Amino acid sequence: MSILELKGVTKKFGSKTVLDNLNLSVPTGSIFGFVGENGAGKTTTMKMILGLEEITSGEIVINDLPVSFGDNQTNRLTGYLPDVPQFYDYMSGQEYLRFCGEITGFLKTELDLKVTEILSLVGLKKDNLKIKGYSRGMKQRLGIAQALLNDPKLLICDEPTSALDPSGRNDFLEMLAALRGKMTILFSTHILSDVERICDYVGVLDQGKIVINGSLIELKQQYAKKQIEIEFSKSEDLEKFAEKLSSHKDERIMKDYSCDFSKKILMITYLQSYEEAAQLIFQLFEAYQVFPKTIKKIDPSLEKIFLEVVQ
Repeated sequence: MSILELKGVTKKFGSKTVLDNLNLSVPTGSIFGFVGENGAGKTTTMKMILGLEEITSGEIVINDLPVSFGDNQTNRLTGYLPDVPQFYDYMSGQEYLRFCGEITGFLKTELDLKVTEILSLVGLKKDNLKIKGYSRGMKQRLGIAQALLNDPKLLICDEPTSALDPSGRNDFLEMLAALRGKMTILFSTHILSDVERICDYVGVLDQGKIVINGSLIELKQQYAKKQIEIEFSKSEDLEKFAEKLSSHKDERIMKDYSCDFSKKILMITYLQSYEEAAQLIFQLFEAYQVFPKTIKKIDPSLEKIFLEVVQ
């Protein structure tokens, strides 16, 4: 079952088509990575899901309710964290959350308990430190706290880690991962390693179209190449082995190979199991008396899949 569905969604600004017939389903309870380069249309899509941008054609449905431009009936089901959340810096974190809760319609008695609970969940102290004294990572945590205040069924995060340092990004991803199963998370980003780390499903947006969409495991099985990387100590060894390898290219195990002479690296794409490919390669090492510096299996990655489908 899907909590969010985009059906034939198109968005035009004048004569320019930004999004072209998007069809996308986000499974309930998943962490869904919405991937694309900067300018691919991810933020525009987020705004349409939130009813902040008008759809040219198509339909967006959240939990069986249609999203309408300017109508916030579906927003009670969502939480939203923009890439750079804005706050009233003269407030403390707890004051800001109380303010947001009052606007949302929380009763004062339940709001105090909710603020304490949410601050604890995101790892912030319930103190009087003003937001202007917060680090970038602390502000992202406060942004998530605000987005979680209404217990959303769908949490939308738009490029949430792009401005964080490595430590802050790690902490934020761990926090998102800890929410798995408590709600559905739509995680928009261009940082592929972040998606690979925490997401169950992935949709790739390129030039206004969804080019691939599915579970991360399925996509790796479908698109990723099986490769072995061999590094040589001497360029002449690489040249010799590559020349000899050409006569084995059409065998049932070996599919293709490429050389990077500047790095003295040979990349082999194989068809059968790693064990069969490795056995043949070691036999060729022995036969031609050429031995590498290192040899390693290259595991399928989202980055390689992304580069393959957007070329």
